[in-house]
Amino acid sequence: MATLEMHCRVARRLRDRRSGGIESDGIDMLSLIAHLFMYLVHIDIQYMECEMEKQVDVVVVGAGPVGLLTAIELTLSGVRVLVLERLASASMAMKAMSLGPLGSEALQRRGMAAAIAAAEAQSFAAMKQFAEQAGAELRGRSSKFSGHFAGLPLIRKDAQKEPERRAHAVDQPSLEAMLADRARALGIEVRRAFDVTGFVQQADGIDVELRSPTGAGQIGCSYLVGCDGGRSLIRKMAGFEFPGTAPSLTFYQAVAEIDHPERLLPIGWNRTSGGVFSYWPFPGRLFMLDFSGPPEDRQAPVTAEEIEVVLRRISGTDVRVKAFESGSRWTDNTRLADSYRRGRVLLAGDAAHVHSPFGGQGLSLGLVDAANLGWKLAAVIRGDMPESLLDTYTAERRPVAEAVLANTRAQVAILRPDPQAGAMRDIVANLMQFDNVNRFIGEMMSGLSTRYDLGSELDEVGRLIGDRSISDGDAAVSLYDLMQDGMGVLLDASPERTASRFGAASKQRIRCVAVDRGPSMLIRPDACIAWIGEENNTDGLEEALGGWFTPTRDDGSMQRSGQ
Repeated sequence: MATLEMHCRVARRLRDRRSGGIESDGIDMLSLIAHLFMYLVHIDIQYMECEMEKQVDVVVVGAGPVGLLTAIELTLSGVRVLVLERLASASMAMKAMSLGPLGSEALQRRGMAAAIAAAEAQSFAAMKQFAEQAGAELRGRSSKFSGHFAGLPLIRKDAQKEPERRAHAVDQPSLEAMLADRARALGIEVRRAFDVTGFVQQADGIDVELRSPTGAGQIGCSYLVGCDGGRSLIRKMAGFEFPGTAPSLTFYQAVAEIDHPERLLPIGWNRTSGGVFSYWPFPGRLFMLDFSGPPEDRQAPVTAEEIEVVLRRISGTDVRVKAFESGSRWTDNTRLADSYRRGRVLLAGDAAHVHSPFGGQGLSLGLVDAANLGWKLAAVIRGDMPESLLDTYTAERRPVAEAVLANTRAQVAILRPDPQAGAMRDIVANLMQFDNVNRFIGEMMSGLSTRYDLGSELDEVGRLIGDRSISDGDAAVSLYDLMQDGMGVLLDASPERTASRFGAASKQRIRCVAVDRGPSMLIRPDACIAWIGEENNTDGLEEALGGWFTPTRDDGSMQRSGQ
């Protein structure tokens, strides 16, 4: 304000000189211009300083399921987040139609169990109605089987170790809606119609350049997380390598009304000499694999005429498309980023890995990326843990993606409409009659085979734990209910509560819970079992706490409670 008053006094003196008949010389005019220029610069500096005060800890690019869950995880851990999305509104495009066990559990741990149950109930009702209209029977299939491999619906519930950990019939629009509701409840800011046009990494942060319908701008952050899909601009601008295999086929999804749906029975994946198709389980939902090659232009609009021509050729039936609502194309383009982190830029979801959608594994894969990354990044930003903790994100999640890419390639190989693929397909179907093979494939497809290498010989360490009842005497509570706020959990079954005394040093980020049955467990916020101990044995617990939770001091030693 003082600066503005000074410039105004100069202007008044010049005005008074003119009113008194005194001409202002060139020096006076230059002085006025100089003062006005300095004032404008002063205002601009004040504006920039104001903008600097609005910096956030993390900018997440992409408001799809992976981006929203990443933001939720970070916010629960006390980090300031801004989500930027190029689309003006949530996409209603057809994508995933179900959510795998691990992805579903990641949401259940963050307060969305009821929303998942409600969305699935709606899906089941719609599926039942559609099946009745088409004259198909679903009951026997759904009660015995829990998934498929390459369209072989042979994954049996009775062969699985944990059949209760299952996929949920929740479509992607419903999933995005429940995540958006949770984000709003947490006060997370999501800016739509915002494009990231560039960024510059500094030693202590990133300057992100933005463009929106109202103009260009810039925001500073400590870290940038790209959750912007398979064509990720963040990945490209940051210089990540993205090697893999080129597409070889076209995968169609469409919502259409067929004049004779009964001619497309039986329910399930039907492999023909022309390709693969399925007209179920959701009303009007059509899936087709066309092995004649990848699309010339994947982004070109899908038309009813195109769907009808491909369907008649692949199914070999005389059917017509009576009504057409929407359609999309996919391919088996399969690629994996060389790393999930480059400096202060990180990738999650399809930005880090793309593959054939067959088997519906991609959505859960990305959501578990978010669950793994969020709490680690927050711990680093808070200063609780060293930056090297972020290296474990790539080390743990990239091998999981490698395995998914491999099994999707294998599925495509035995789906091809040729005798060689058919012979291999028959062998796989026969092998799946053996319980151990069935369990292996079932856990591979569900993701339950995931185990991070934490250096332990115990098989449970490194695995993602499912929900279970935790009891201490007469009290009982769900494990996932204890994890709603994003904290880790130390289940202490030792008679003298020895484990809890170790956990006291990390009490701000770990909830110590006494239980009446062992073993004792240290569970990370992403449900990964980081340590297991029997009875009073706490060997390895202090090391596990130091590696995942305990604030570090300059000398690298563990910081005790109260220090």
